[in-house]
Order: sequence, then C-alpha cells, then structure tokens
Amino acid sequence: MNGARIAVCCAFAAAAASFPTLVRTQDKAPARPDTPSSYMPVDIQEDFNVTMARLMAARAGLMQRQMELLGERYDLSNRPAPGLTMFRGKPVQEAVRVKLPGGVSWEQLGAMSPEEIRAEGLFPRGFLPLPHPYHPAGGMLFPQFHIDEIKRQEGRDLSRFDLDFDLPDHFLPEFPAPIFLTTRPDLGDVSQGKLLTIDNYYEMFNGVLNPKQIEGLRLLLTPFPQQQFNQTEDRRSARPSRGVACFDCHANGHSNGATHLAGDARPQSARHRIDTPSLRGVNVQRLFGSQRALKSVEDFTEFEQRAAYFDGDPVIAAKKGVNPLERGSQVHFMAEFQNILDFPPAPKLAVSGKLDPKKATESELRGQSLFFGKGQCVTCHAPPYYSDNLMHNLRTERFYKPQMIRGLMAAGDGPIKTFQLRGIKESPPYLHDGRLLTLEDTVEFFNLILETQLSAAEKSDLVAFLRTL
Repeated sequence: MNGARIAVCCAFAAAAASFPTLVRTQDKAPARPDTPSSYMPVDIQEDFNVTMARLMAARAGLMQRQMELLGERYDLSNRPAPGLTMFRGKPVQEAVRVKLPGGVSWEQLGAMSPEEIRAEGLFPRGFLPLPHPYHPAGGMLFPQFHIDEIKRQEGRDLSRFDLDFDLPDHFLPEFPAPIFLTTRPDLGDVSQGKLLTIDNYYEMFNGVLNPKQIEGLRLLLTPFPQQQFNQTEDRRSARPSRGVACFDCHANGHSNGATHLAGDARPQSARHRIDTPSLRGVNVQRLFGSQRALKSVEDFTEFEQRAAYFDGDPVIAAKKGVNPLERGSQVHFMAEFQNILDFPPAPKLAVSGKLDPKKATESELRGQSLFFGKGQCVTCHAPPYYSDNLMHNLRTERFYKPQMIRGLMAAGDGPIKTFQLRGIKESPPYLHDGRLLTLEDTVEFFNLILETQLSAAEKSDLVAFLRTL
C-alpha cells in the first residue's frame, strides 16, 4: 500500500512539473520569485506606510518612462480639426499621430507585404499593443478631470499614489459627456452639462425614468470595493476608499477614457490594456467586453462586479469586499438603465444609417463609397449601427516579431469584438487598448492590416465619412 502511494505521488509530481510556469499578477512586496502563482498575495507582509512611501518614490520615474514611450510613438500635440467638435463643443483632434519608422512613407508601407514589414521591423510603434502606464502593477486609472469632479461632488478620491493617467486630455472624450435616452428622444441631452453622480442622479432623473431604472442607475453610481480602491493594506489609495462605481469609467453612460488591464490572462505580461468603451447603444449589442464575448449586458454587469474589479482573482475579491449583485433584481435594474442609453444625433444619416445625399458633402459621399467598397469596412461594420456583433482576429502579429514593451508581451491581439461606429468621433481613443489616438490613425492602421492600399485622398474621404456617423 505504501509503495502504491509513493508511486502515485511521484507520478503527480512529474505531471505537475510539466505544467507551464505561472507568475504573480500584481507588483506587491515582498516578491518571491521562487514561488510563481496565478493568485495575488493575500497576506501582505509589508507595512502599508512603507509600501506607499516606496511606490510614491518610484512614481515620477515610472511616469517619465511612460511619457517617453508615448512620445516615441505619437505626435501628442493639441491640434484640433478646424470647425469640428463633439456634441457639447470639445474640439476633435485631427491628423495621423502615429510616427513612421525612418525612411519610409505611409504609401510605401501600404505597398509592402506583412512579411516584408515584419522582416524589416517597419511596423509603426504606435500600431503595437499599448502598455498600461506601469504594466507589472496594472489597475484602474482615471483622468485627472474625473478625479477632480468626483472629489468635488462626493469627497471620494480616485487618485492613486503610485501612478497617474497617461494620455493627454485632448485625446479623450468630452467631459461631462451628453446623455441621450432611447425612451425620451424629445429631451435631447439630459445631462444638463453635469457629471452624473450618486449626489445628483435622483433630481436629474426623477420623472424621466421608471422606478426600476432609477434603482439601476443608483447602483451604477454607487462605489463598491475594487482592487486598487478599498480599505485593505494592499490598496493604492492613500486613505481607505469606499471604492469605485461603474460610472467612474463609463461616465454619464459613455466613457471618460479610463484604463485598466483585462483580468482574463496570466501572467501579467499577457494581459491587455483596456480603453473604456461607451455604453451608448448597448441595447443593439450582442457581445460585451472588448475581448471576452460575454453574451448579455446582464452578464457583463455581473462579471465586472465579481471579477474584473479584482483583476479576475476571486480570492483577493473575498478579502477586499466583493459586491455580489442579485441577478433577478439588481443586475436586471442596472441593465434596464444601460439599455436605454442612446447614440448622439447624426443629422446627415438617413433612416437606413447611410448618408442622405441632400445633406452630405462630396467628400463624405466618396468616403461612404470607400467604406462599402475598396476599404472593406462594411465586412465587419454594417449599418445602421455599423457593427456585425461578432469577434474578429486581425492577426496583427503578421506584421511584427514578439517583443516585450514596458512589461507587456506584444505577441498579437487575438479576437476583438466589432465596436459600433455610430457616434465614433465622440469616443477617442480607438481600438480595444486605445493605441490609436485619432480617426486618421485608425484609417491608416486598417489600411495596413487589411492591405487595402488606399490613396491619401481616399483616406481623407473615409475619415470625413466616419465623422458623420
């Protein structure tokens, strides 16, 4: 009997040794490289004040290196398109901001095969996956304008002592964003120019929403514990925090550009940065999460609270205060409000979702023809909402060799859901990780990835059309 047990134990040990090595998913002291794990450390051995002092001392250097990386990739200057604004007046940035490798033009690059670009290392750096400001740590990061407004209204501090947000404000959606409701199109923008918070939601929506929607909105605005914002010693807020609300990222039911890391991969270097998508038009979506393919907004809402808030680790979630929502009422009520968030008006579009020829310019009409033809955009982005509700793998790894970028292993993007293009000029930056700062960048990216070989004039017309959606 003992011999049999020994044989079983030896076989198990041999099998375990063949499993791939896993690593820690959070940058917390003390690190033990000899014991890799899929789980975050729960029993923290370092005093909180020591941790905070150590990470605060490293902050300036980390952010300087991140801004140097952005500066190498992009032209970050504030260059608004003349006469073009978002709904409430914020200027829309223009021009290609991704920097080209030396000695090659966009036209030359577009004429090359993926294999040639990969072999010669000519894939523009701004087209590579974008790392988190400090990828080994990750976590939610909010633009300063949102931090300031939440602190003013609620006294809740969403700033982190270890990191700052990285993308300049002029590349982010307008703030506060307008709010449009499918149930009350007669009201237009119901935001009144305010950021919707737990302090003002009732006075703004009593008499507009039904009781279930009001309760759902209250929950969407209620802060709950999250990985970096909670009351434990391994938080990243200076003071114990009540947590984060859904609408701290999806501000006014749209987006403020807040970023995070997807929690569905290990090790940390395999996790992708997330640019917060808009919640406008979720009533016509069938997939949720940029790469997760969740099948309903209810699934998405519940998943965010139980897993994404804690980087996909239920063990650390139990420690920090996971908020298990009740599916039959709370999740349903939250979804009922999300499902009435509408797109901004598009006065040049007909009922079909295509341009009204009497209202569109020649450039916009040419761009529409390219969208439905040579540009191949309609393959994934079909009107009237300009999505096919599917996942697509662009196989971007055809164009570059795997490489480590500031803690992120850039080895491909995998399947990405087709984002809706209605209201697209109101939702910069673009792609699932926000690596594309303007619509011009986006057109150049897909011209290269899809090998469509558009001319400079055709690219300009295509951008003009996208701005009408």
